[in-house]
Amino acid sequence: MTIKSPMLSRPGAVEAGGADTGVASHYGEPLREQRALAAGSAVVDLSCRGVVTVTGPDRLSWLNTLSSQQMTDLVPGQSTELLFLSVQGRIEFDARVVDDGGTTWLIVEAAEAAPLAGWLTRMKFMLRVEVADASATWAVLGSTQRVPEWADLLVWEDPWPHIGAGGYSYSVVGEESHPGLERPWFEYLVPAAELEATVGDRPLAGVWAAEALRIAAWRPRWGAETDDKTIPHELDLLRTAVHLSKGCYKGQETVARVHNLGHPPRRLVFLQLDGSQHTMPAAGSEVRAGSRKVGTVTSVAQHYEMGPVALAVIKRSVDPEEALTVVDGDEPYTAAQEIIVAPDAGQVVGRQTGFLRGPR
Repeated sequence: MTIKSPMLSRPGAVEAGGADTGVASHYGEPLREQRALAAGSAVVDLSCRGVVTVTGPDRLSWLNTLSSQQMTDLVPGQSTELLFLSVQGRIEFDARVVDDGGTTWLIVEAAEAAPLAGWLTRMKFMLRVEVADASATWAVLGSTQRVPEWADLLVWEDPWPHIGAGGYSYSVVGEESHPGLERPWFEYLVPAAELEATVGDRPLAGVWAAEALRIAAWRPRWGAETDDKTIPHELDLLRTAVHLSKGCYKGQETVARVHNLGHPPRRLVFLQLDGSQHTMPAAGSEVRAGSRKVGTVTSVAQHYEMGPVALAVIKRSVDPEEALTVVDGDEPYTAAQEIIVAPDAGQVVGRQTGFLRGPR
């Protein structure tokens, strides 16, 4: 079910499509909105998000057994991220998580909410937990800063790009120089009926602005950077969403095997696109090295400082120095790659040299 945000009635609002259907892509001035969002003076309507709630005294220990994240010691107000994986270690669901002491809130993409709630309900067995898809009654607002006037609202703070407890970085840059540090990110849970009153006269930015900042921060998104074969290692999600030393969960064997002994078959890269053509390729466009297809563009945006930028998932074997071309139909775009996930990621047992540093 697509939920139409009341903020679409604001002057200049142009509805987004795809995963963000139901909210505004922009309000008439995309780059100005992006600058305001980056500066913290604007907020973005994310009513397109799904919200799943888990209540009951067994909720955290139960989620701990099902997910990639250590949940048993999560304290009220603390934010984290978790993955639900297949037996083969592939990402099935990715959730932003915050607990208020009585309810665990899972903020997900719209397409995840109903399937995730259904799957969790089937996994309850005799445990004291209740699961609900609360997407129709709760909305989400995003900001790059904490909003003092919203101090009473429950807020999820993105752990990216910090390396969480039990996590591991597959990036070639240190945590202190990661571009994600330039994009603090907060998602506020707001009763849907109070969305307009909560926003008030605060400046709004569209989701195009949020996407551009996300791409520049190298932050993967479920449904964009993921497909039915994605494993967490390929997107550097061991950093924030996986606890490597917690107890058993579905998919753990693959996570451990690739991390310790193997290499992920693909890797996430950031692409700086040639901006001289006044157009941008669409997500899904081919990435080529010479005449050979080596990957796919997953997200693309016009950044207010860098121009056209993209994320792409490419084969691990692609030379980091190789010039790439993005091809959309018959239109080629020169692309300079920046490494996000190192080509030699994984195989940490016995590691001495290579792109990656040792474990944190």
